[in-house]
Amino acid sequence: MNDNDPQEGRSEERDTNRKMLGKLVVVAVAMFGFGYALIPVYRHICEVLGINVLTQKDGTVAPPKNTQVDMSRSITVELDSNVQGTLRFRPTQRSITVHPGEMATVVYEVVNSQARPVTAQAIPSYAPQSATPHFKKVECFCFQQQTLQANEAKQMPVVFFLDPALPKEVKTITLSYTFIEIAGVNKTAAAPGGVVR
Repeated sequence: MNDNDPQEGRSEERDTNRKMLGKLVVVAVAMFGFGYALIPVYRHICEVLGINVLTQKDGTVAPPKNTQVDMSRSITVELDSNVQGTLRFRPTQRSITVHPGEMATVVYEVVNSQARPVTAQAIPSYAPQSATPHFKKVECFCFQQQTLQANEAKQMPVVFFLDPALPKEVKTITLSYTFIEIAGVNKTAAAPGGVVR
């Protein structure tokens, strides 16, 4: 018999491959089992340590609390509006009471009663001046120019919060917007047929 029998070499190779496949299957099953077992272990560890617990003992979901809200203070935010141009502009409410750190939304309404498009920009101001760095706007129509088509009305929200570092002596803040018309008079509007009026 020849020691270099190709049949015998292939047989040994197949046996080696089968053993390796068996080991890989065992490793894959063990990894899946370990990953699957981590979920209840993680939950139990979190419960014991009181970390990231969303479910209370009775099974109800605990609402998340915003620990940044200072419930011991209430600030009145008065809303004001001014216009430079032809637009009508006003807040839909005169004031709102908020706690520092609490997210709030107010709405301003603008109306273009002209028979032409008007573009304007809102400029905010605050009183007292010391409140300015503590008034944090998340969403505001003042971030960009607003174009209103002829006879269009818009309601525009302002989403904000007051930084809890707001000085303690500040009890009332006035948020005032001046809406300034910056474009809209289009003297070279083309009539139908390409004739300039």
